[in-house]
Amino acid sequence: MDKSRIDILEKQKSLNRPLILDGATGSLLKQVTKFEENILWSSIVNITDPKKVIALHKEYIYSGADIITTNTFRTNPEVYKQSNINLSNEEFVQRSVQLAIEARNEKEIIIAGSNAPAEDCYQTERTISKYDLEYNHKKHIELLWESGVDVIWNETQSHWDEIEIISKFCSANSIPFVMNFFFTSELKLLSGDPLTEAIKMVVDYSPICIGFNCIKPEQFLKYYEGNDLPKSWGLYLNCGAGNVDDKNISCGIEPKEYVDLLKPFLKSNPLFVGSCCGSNPNHTKAIKEFFNEVYRN
Repeated sequence: MDKSRIDILEKQKSLNRPLILDGATGSLLKQVTKFEENILWSSIVNITDPKKVIALHKEYIYSGADIITTNTFRTNPEVYKQSNINLSNEEFVQRSVQLAIEARNEKEIIIAGSNAPAEDCYQTERTISKYDLEYNHKKHIELLWESGVDVIWNETQSHWDEIEIISKFCSANSIPFVMNFFFTSELKLLSGDPLTEAIKMVVDYSPICIGFNCIKPEQFLKYYEGNDLPKSWGLYLNCGAGNVDDKNISCGIEPKEYVDLLKPFLKSNPLFVGSCCGSNPNHTKAIKEFFNEVYRN
């Protein structure tokens, strides 16, 4: 690994506690900037109001985050080619990652390069070709890595073919990656495959960690109580009111309530914990305050 990048495992070892991941970015920027619905979703703000993105990254850092995710959930080639922005895809990703790097400044904060599903993350049926699917992920991961992220943070992944493409590519190119799964109440991927089998497949490609994101707490609890966790794992649960695929997401779980929901999972030693849609820096702050009490050296 490039010595200029921060090693997530070394960082966790030095702190001797779970790392704190930031919270929602897109759903919060939606509230703050009132950006219009766009194929690029919140990544459009990287161009229209970059100072707001930097400010949000900084707010999460000040609230206690050890890891911040780049606002690149929709900078991938498949989405980019449907947009009409006056930038190359390369420049779009570089600018987006640079906002997180600028926010980090000299602090030893891990920058996780967000890589989303090629199409809508709650879309059951994929519509693009296998060639386009492969190109999308390989190119986006390449752009994120070349732009200076510390780890590829694959989010809300729930299709076997995409997950396998990502895992193979990162493994073959020695790019550190985390695979974060979204799954149904039946503990299956949106592609219909069993979650447990998908996890086994990814583990064979030596990810840094297996994560779970955008899952409602009761849904994750169902998995947690009935299955063995991967050796290295983490989570950031959905804190939104209503359904996970709602267009406008508001907070449905208050910070202290969310910390109480996390407490039972900490006995299984997660590598990281954070919060997802509907959360804000107050959730991060509440996690940090709790960790300050529990993990005193």
